[in-house]
Amino acid sequence: MWFLLSLLAAVSLATSDALTKKFFSHLSVYEMGLIRLTYALPWLLGALFCIPWTKPDMVFYICLACGLPLEALAFYCYMKAIKVSPLSVSLPFLAFTPIFVIVAGRLLLGETINFAGFSGIVLIVTGSYFLNFSHIQTGILEPFKAVFKEPGSRLMLLVSFIYSITATVGKLGIIHSNPYVFAVVYFVVFTFLMASFLPIIPGVNPSNLIRMPFHGLILGATVSLMIFSHMLAISQVQAAYMLSLKRTSFLFGVLYGAWWFKEEKIRERLTGAVIMILGVFLIGWFG
Repeated sequence: MWFLLSLLAAVSLATSDALTKKFFSHLSVYEMGLIRLTYALPWLLGALFCIPWTKPDMVFYICLACGLPLEALAFYCYMKAIKVSPLSVSLPFLAFTPIFVIVAGRLLLGETINFAGFSGIVLIVTGSYFLNFSHIQTGILEPFKAVFKEPGSRLMLLVSFIYSITATVGKLGIIHSNPYVFAVVYFVVFTFLMASFLPIIPGVNPSNLIRMPFHGLILGATVSLMIFSHMLAISQVQAAYMLSLKRTSFLFGVLYGAWWFKEEKIRERLTGAVIMILGVFLIGWFG
């Protein structure tokens, strides 16, 4: 079941990213993010009447306090990456999340890296090289340099680092409640936290938040589906396994980029994404 739920989380995440870029990327980064959260809110609140409830303990609230500020920063960077760069360029850099997990374990806990983990890192880095392989015409290192020239790639690297922390915090919060309660409470509080900045963010038009309600509700449904499938999956298996499968979302994102946005150089970007997926699986399943 966790396997299917993780794949469902991947597909719904890629779909919500594509819907956000398609219908709301003309708005500011803050408005894009708030619309995504606001239209998920009715689905999350409706779920309150269906989920099994449990009384969270103090660790649960500590997880909220630690995770939400990081989630806000990652969410803003995520929306900006979607807005300013093609999906096929920005989304694959979510593959670096397991690398950051490994590095943190090595530095903070003294954990060793086995051959599979090292091979996975090499594949992810190699895949990032192939994402910009056409730049090799101007120099052998240009594909790597192109990563840091592309704003969406840089932002997604930061997002990957933050998610390596929040995934662990979220897992702990689930252990001290249940996946349904954590999913609803975490993201409802997160929505109100982001909305609290509305009066102080310059240039925001509140009327933009209620335009295209049909598209917004469809977007909110995909976001809510991603949230619940993620929480249920990660509650059933080690976080590394679940995240390895969920990271296939960027492969679906590349396909959305080709189909829906007619993005260029899809063959090289798809090749790079597939190589990175193999690296993620090596780390998650054998590393």
